[in-house]
Amino acid sequence: MQTERPMRGRQRARELLVQALYQWQLTGQQSDDLLEQFSARTEFSRIDQTYFRELFSAVLCDFKDLDALISEHADWDHDQLDAVSRAVLLLSLSEFKSRFEVPTKVVINEAVELAKRYGPTGSFRFINAVLESAAKQVGRGSELSKA
Repeated sequence: MQTERPMRGRQRARELLVQALYQWQLTGQQSDDLLEQFSARTEFSRIDQTYFRELFSAVLCDFKDLDALISEHADWDHDQLDAVSRAVLLLSLSEFKSRFEVPTKVVINEAVELAKRYGPTGSFRFINAVLESAAKQVGRGSELSKA
């Protein structure tokens, strides 16, 4: 039971992160304002708050490189990418690069589930393909070939 709580807290943090990154893309809101706004939500008490803050900061600090990775591995024109899919990819790629304790398959699984829940129909396939391709480039590919 102890191990389930941190995982659920991280799952919820990812969900809230996708929402925050979606809003950031659409509004251009300052990161401090977004953090304050999302910290005030009732569900914030039920997430891994440190995970949320660290990944939110990591995505915004590394945004240009993460966005370049998306463009490099996506078979869609960058302008056609919807804000939800982009938020999921930014979050997941940041996890690949900075959260080595999280297995690659977990990052991809979580991304696919978020895409199914919030993204356009079928976007989870695109997200899965981009992440599997990008995983190899950021040194996470060997985990995918393990059984």
